[in-house]
Amino acid sequence: MPKFLGKRNFIITQKNKNDVLDKIVSLAKRRGFVFQSSEIYGGLNGCWDYGPLGVELLKNIKNEWWKTMTYREDVEGIDASILMHPRVWEASGHVENFTDPMVDCKECKARFRADQLEDAMCGSKAYKGRKAIKCKEEGKFTEARQFNLMFKSFIGPVEDSGAVVYLRPETAQGIFVNFLNVQGASRQKIPFGIAQLGKAFRNEINTKNFLFRTREFEQMEMQFFVKPKDDEKWFEYWRDERLEWFKSLGMNTEKLRLQPHGETELAHYAKEAVDIEYEFPFGWGEIEGIHNRTDFDLKKHEEFSGKSLKYFDEAAKEKFIPFIIETSAGASRSFMAFLIDAYNEEEVKGEKRAVLKFHPKLAPVKAAIFPLVNKDGMPEIARKIETDLRKNFRVFYDDKGAVGRRYRRQDEAGTPFCITVDTQTLEDKTVTVRERDSMEQERVVVDKLSFYLLNKLIT
Repeated sequence: MPKFLGKRNFIITQKNKNDVLDKIVSLAKRRGFVFQSSEIYGGLNGCWDYGPLGVELLKNIKNEWWKTMTYREDVEGIDASILMHPRVWEASGHVENFTDPMVDCKECKARFRADQLEDAMCGSKAYKGRKAIKCKEEGKFTEARQFNLMFKSFIGPVEDSGAVVYLRPETAQGIFVNFLNVQGASRQKIPFGIAQLGKAFRNEINTKNFLFRTREFEQMEMQFFVKPKDDEKWFEYWRDERLEWFKSLGMNTEKLRLQPHGETELAHYAKEAVDIEYEFPFGWGEIEGIHNRTDFDLKKHEEFSGKSLKYFDEAAKEKFIPFIIETSAGASRSFMAFLIDAYNEEEVKGEKRAVLKFHPKLAPVKAAIFPLVNKDGMPEIARKIETDLRKNFRVFYDDKGAVGRRYRRQDEAGTPFCITVDTQTLEDKTVTVRERDSMEQERVVVDKLSFYLLNKLIT
């Protein structure tokens, strides 16, 4: 854990952990992290809007991922179109196989995933509070049928079978079909990777657990192309690298684990797979998957397109289809995991303090600036500090209420530093800088604030 974060004060116990998610959902709306989509119209199930603080946190997570993955010599970036040729999804198997088993309740008409009835609650008023699995045992559901999760649309003015397109259910296929384009343009040699950030869409039968399962989400994926004989070495490398990334950004190591896939759990394209899981209040859930996809994808696209996707190794004078090691993380799920992991409740001088202990690299607002009182020239000095810092940092100005109350508001927003202009500032041009986690304060010369914050935030 980074030194900055200090010791966590976890008073969230087994007894009350079921309330944690409700508290975080409430905080997310109140402080502007996440809102229900189209809330004034009753909301749209499985869709969420990121507010002022949320969009900053999400951007910071994506930026840290992008820098980690592409600011190295063996990974290139790409941004492929959301709409792709429909044959892409036939080749990938999504048209035929990207389905979930669905059942309908004969009484309430609600729909459920047939393989998740143990966790679902029946929608019938007559059976309120009862698990849906009980209704299945009593024959209150229809027979299961397969439901394709892709959103279908049409290109052009005519809605017929020849104009069908799909909103992509994953970002990986855009990387596969551009493999040789990127390789040739960047002059990369195997092994090398292609990374992409972007939206994906899945028409989930049931959405649940806030941001964990939604219909519109963002993915952070990297496909690493290797020689077939080197696949296991690179699989282990990226498994360890990706786990370390979450740890490096302050995530509690006790709430992280690697969960290998058994033989019966492997996807049809995978030789080996492991999930990085986080312990959410509702249990362990995947936040990233690392997969050895072998040469399945490139072979399929070569077959369906009729175009060669073989790589020519100049040193060995041979052509081959590379194996692919995939790292696939959900930006939305990572957002949720970092938000939950940062949430702490502490008692300070007899009062409860809710604080989001984000790693400073992820914190939406880096510093807040306060004038102690709105007189004696303090607001003018504080405003100048705000103007100067805003050139390099996301900052916030607050002059309403007692300083202690202003501290609490920033604690709840996850702001690492609060800067107060006080009477001593008028005498020696120093300000009080209060650190969020330890609540310790120190005096810093106004002219050195930018350097001070930069040094703290890159640690």
